[in-house]
Amino acid sequence: MSPVWKISVALVISTLAAPGIARAGDGAFGWLSGDWYLTVGATGLVAPNFEGGKKYMLSAQPIISLGKAGPEARFTSRNDNISLALIDDGGVRAGLTGKFLFSRSSDDELKGLDPVRWGGEIGGFFEFYPTDWMRARAELRHGIRAHNGFVADIAADAFYDVTPTVRISGGPRVSFASANYFDAYYGVNAQEAVASGLSQYSPGGGLKSIGLGGAVTWKVTDPMTASLFGEYSRLEGPAADSSLVRERGDRNQFMVGVSTTYRFDFKM
Repeated sequence: MSPVWKISVALVISTLAAPGIARAGDGAFGWLSGDWYLTVGATGLVAPNFEGGKKYMLSAQPIISLGKAGPEARFTSRNDNISLALIDDGGVRAGLTGKFLFSRSSDDELKGLDPVRWGGEIGGFFEFYPTDWMRARAELRHGIRAHNGFVADIAADAFYDVTPTVRISGGPRVSFASANYFDAYYGVNAQEAVASGLSQYSPGGGLKSIGLGGAVTWKVTDPMTASLFGEYSRLEGPAADSSLVRERGDRNQFMVGVSTTYRFDFKM
């Protein structure tokens, strides 16, 4: 069984088992009632012009998170994709997640390769707090339109409040993907090889990248936060072996940026 499918099974089992925790004593759908929050915001960042590229560009991404408020303060990371929490008891949180994917054109280093269409990824997430100062999170997503593969992201973040309004955090990240994902972003078929000058490459599935990330978050007001963050990842497996990365790109990927979010509280 591949790493991606092992993670898939683990996420499904966790998501199916967790409702018993959240619904105990509430009855069917009783978890809907209570205090909820919606967090929206945006991120501006400098990152490679494509994953595996060596030229950098400025871009923006949305931040959206919906969940049931609990007694414990939540930790969120810029790595978290759009989330809808269906289960949330303070220590364990699980639900649906999604990610927007922008199109990838065939300019510059990508000339001769088929463009990757815009689309998205949808799936599930599971997170828990093994200690008061650490959160672990896993996401499993399936591509829509842009690719037809699976992507699994796992991250652990330790966090510490320097002051009541300033928090520092950071930790390791690891990603896996299936062959269909790698084929869309890193594969080079015979026709593309002739048009681009790159070596032909047909990837399998497996480990995608490993890395580290960190952030400084400032609580501007009770519902509003701002942060400065940095990320480093090193492409591995089928991504690192791609002729696109070996011949025209870089396995080492850096990212730095700022973000701001605003939280709306409401009752159901």
